[in-house]
Amino acid sequence: MAITSSVTSTHLTRSELWSSQLKEVLQDATDGIGYVDWLTDFPDGTQFTIPSIGEGTVRDYVENDEITFDSLDTGEFTFSISEYKSSGNYITKQARQDAYYSAQLESSFVPKQARALEENLVSDIYGLAEAGGGIGGSGQLVNDDNLINGAAHRFEGTGSNDTIAVVNFAKALYALKKANVPDSNLIAIVDPSVEFAFNSLTNLVDFSGANQRWDNIVEDGIGNGMRFTKNIYGFDVYVSNYLKRNAQAEAGIGNITAGNGVHNILFSAASPDILPFKGAWRQAPEVEGGYNYLKQREEYVTTARYGLKLYRPENLVVILTDATQV
Repeated sequence: MAITSSVTSTHLTRSELWSSQLKEVLQDATDGIGYVDWLTDFPDGTQFTIPSIGEGTVRDYVENDEITFDSLDTGEFTFSISEYKSSGNYITKQARQDAYYSAQLESSFVPKQARALEENLVSDIYGLAEAGGGIGGSGQLVNDDNLINGAAHRFEGTGSNDTIAVVNFAKALYALKKANVPDSNLIAIVDPSVEFAFNSLTNLVDFSGANQRWDNIVEDGIGNGMRFTKNIYGFDVYVSNYLKRNAQAEAGIGNITAGNGVHNILFSAASPDILPFKGAWRQAPEVEGGYNYLKQREEYVTTARYGLKLYRPENLVVILTDATQV
């Protein structure tokens, strides 16, 4: 019997080969969870109240006069468990029997669910920077500079076409200092478009104006992974794809088109108790699974309950930039 390519290509050669591996979607870092002060003394219920007290008052005193006694201002911070999230997958008995990749697919269910919930949580955390929105409400006002001790905590980037400018970091540092926020462990979380804006700054691209503080940027870029290689006015800068887009144009602080503006956030992480965001788990991500004989399928589900809220508006600066200017 003669074997030729014309014979084998018709009957004996597979027209398409399939890999034994499944392609995974690339994933970025989700560091935002670490920038929340998570409550630990929240045993039951859905609402938690933290009382607050103001500062003391100093008055001039005249000898032999009666002293004036002042009461301290008081207030409260109310926090609620409002989010109940789930992520579920199933595989039918028939699919498990017939699919070559069924074992790999089924083993990926729980990790994929955990990742999906983690991304959703980080988006919710960064969403607290949206004025008038976000889980639990926001301490910042729409169309407003959100002045604290005379310094704006919400403003538009002053770079070309509403992009970022280096001086915006100096203004953010000024705002935090005016609010008595510690100037240690300063964090800035920015959109990838901000990294692009820094990489394309004229004084970085133009070698004739080289600045020793920004050396090697042209060769290596300002970003390394999800972190800037250079500290800017004391801020360690990180890049994230989960920052909130603006739901509306804010004429009070700029004129970025609704949907184009991204909320870049800056704050101090000097200690857990001064972090801008407060959070609590009523139920940490919990995995359950079982066989549904009525539908003849194996089911997996991960559920979680939590709450989030902006806790210290004085420790949050939001710089709106146009994310489309790339």
